[in-house]
Amino acid sequence: MTLSASSLQRIDREVAKYPPDQKQSAVMAALIVAQDEKGWLANETIEFVAGYLGMAPVAVYEVATFYNMYNLQPTGRHKLTICTCLPCGLQGSLAAADHLKARLGIDFGETSADGRFTLKEGECMGACAMAPVVLVNNKRMCDYMTHEKLDALVDELSKKG
Repeated sequence: MTLSASSLQRIDREVAKYPPDQKQSAVMAALIVAQDEKGWLANETIEFVAGYLGMAPVAVYEVATFYNMYNLQPTGRHKLTICTCLPCGLQGSLAAADHLKARLGIDFGETSADGRFTLKEGECMGACAMAPVVLVNNKRMCDYMTHEKLDALVDELSKKG
């Protein structure tokens, strides 16, 4: 298992930001690059990243399992992560999560039957004042998510496949 030349170039650009003997500092970025290419982080992918950065595989597993931005199993085309910590919960994120569950017909940690959506529960995204907050595919943050805005988001993403 290897990554494409363009992914390796992206990782090399991240590694270059650190002193030569500190290239393992690029592990988080390298995992994101690998996940962008593969869609999720299989054991083989994590082990490849470890080898590429000269790290013990267990050290890379520790990073991949600690942060919820990494997908350790296949997800739907659109991963929706909603913050449900207390401050966001008090501002409507729990009701927003219930709305998404009903709209998508899935619970947290599940993927819709058509493979389009995976719903994840997230912890603090640093945007409590803008709750409810939904993170789309770990890349796009949507804030002040009313039921209408959630429906519009699901409709928009559904059109993309």
